[in-house]
Amino acid sequence: MQDTGWFKSSYSGAGNDQCVEVRLIAGRGAGIRDSKQPQGDSLQVNPRAWAAFLGLVHRPPTR
Repeated sequence: MQDTGWFKSSYSGAGNDQCVEVRLIAGRGAGIRDSKQPQGDSLQVNPRAWAAFLGLVHRPPTR
């Protein structure tokens, strides 16, 4: 995997006014930022933390 550049989450709001952007970086994990503040800070997570996060959000809800 190479650097993907910033892209919006597929779960962003319908009006695109509440968007999260992600940037996947080979061997370094992911960056996460608010699309309304692209020049602002971003949260950087290592590959293990990103994989754990994806495992949680992709898990079907329990009933």
